[in-house]
Amino acid sequence: MKARVLSGVQPTGQLHIGNYLGALKSWAEIQSLYESIFCIVDLHAVTVYQKPDELQAKIRETAALFIAAGIDPEQSSLVVQSSVPGHSELAWLLTCVTPLGWLQRMTQFKTKADKQEALRESIGDGLLQYPVLMAADILLYQASIVPVGEDQTQHLELTRDIAQRFNALYGETFVMPATHLPTVGARIMGLDDPTQKMSKSAEGVGHAIGLLEDPKAIQKKILRATTDSQPAVDPANMGPGVANLLAMGEACDSTLTKESVAGMRYGDFKKRVAEAVIGRLEPIQQRYRAITADPLYIESVLKRGREQVLPISEDTVRKVKEAMGIYVQL
Repeated sequence: MKARVLSGVQPTGQLHIGNYLGALKSWAEIQSLYESIFCIVDLHAVTVYQKPDELQAKIRETAALFIAAGIDPEQSSLVVQSSVPGHSELAWLLTCVTPLGWLQRMTQFKTKADKQEALRESIGDGLLQYPVLMAADILLYQASIVPVGEDQTQHLELTRDIAQRFNALYGETFVMPATHLPTVGARIMGLDDPTQKMSKSAEGVGHAIGLLEDPKAIQKKILRATTDSQPAVDPANMGPGVANLLAMGEACDSTLTKESVAGMRYGDFKKRVAEAVIGRLEPIQQRYRAITADPLYIESVLKRGREQVLPISEDTVRKVKEAMGIYVQL
């Protein structure tokens, strides 16, 4: 039997080149090697307020982009998190065995809580419980491999801790998940600030390149991207902005290497990177337009994905309930 792999993306903001190179591209490459489940994690999205109509539209847009980026519904299960009740149910059961101190030490919680306090906003409990829901997502499907970015490795470690604690308390129930990180383009930084990871939630106009962005807009953003004070590319002494552009360009076109751009003036270098990015995104955009031309297609893919994973999730929840002594309907 193939090992099971699981990962997901929130249906918020605009999926960008960093999401593609750091996640979607590698998912497409590994999906034939594993029993693959890829989630659109809408329950995570509502830890902060989302406009209902926009969230619904983003769920379908994200599903279409998954497929356009190479996720094959014939090989992988595409699932909307909230369509499988086991995610929420298991999250509550795991909350009951997760020490509060573990959650309060999570870096993302502390960062986001500080930000919300600075904005004088109320902090929802979902922000604290977010990592338990992520653990439930993984453990629900007994996934042994979880492709995550570097910023999510702490959450994966927490998942392992929760699984170990549950197994120690109630007996061997959960598979221990491991991580699988892509080696190229795993961490694409912001074009306006190459010290910060490219983010869907960033507000800067020149920060990210959307997967559905117009080629002219893409070129304009790259030409304005932060570099450094040197007149040309020096492979032995690249600033973070130049290194980020090269990493992005090389991940889109393998011929764009340190050697090929050495001594190139920044204007020409950026044009070369823009060509590589636009060339990589063009077929994705074409497939996206073809996919969304039939709205019923996405619905059928998501329905089939749910039907494929529902037996797995129901079996896990039943085992957890039995282990904890909770009533199970015969």
